[in-house]
Amino acid sequence: MSLSSILSADAIDSALKDCQAPDSFCPKKFFQLCGLNKKSPQDVKKVFGILDNDASGFVEEEELKFFLQRFSPGARVLTDKETKGFMCACDDDSDGKIGADEFQAMVLS
Repeated sequence: MSLSSILSADAIDSALKDCQAPDSFCPKKFFQLCGLNKKSPQDVKKVFGILDNDASGFVEEEELKFFLQRFSPGARVLTDKETKGFMCACDDDSDGKIGADEFQAMVLS
């Protein structure tokens, strides 16, 4: 399954263009621009499954760096500052990884 089966290509492009500059990525704004925050909880969990590259049930910091590239292979890698900020914003139980429920809570809040 690809992200473009859940989100429109135009919405993904718009969200990626908004955060092209290093340290300009804001997760909440990205989810709004790409339309993920308007999707069903089931669709959000499907997106989480795509982001969970190693299928561990969690998105770890190493996977999070490549978050934008999951939406488009030519997108940039998140900076360390952006990655840590994203992790802090999602990781409710402070275990250093993001579970599906934590991701869904952030996207849909």
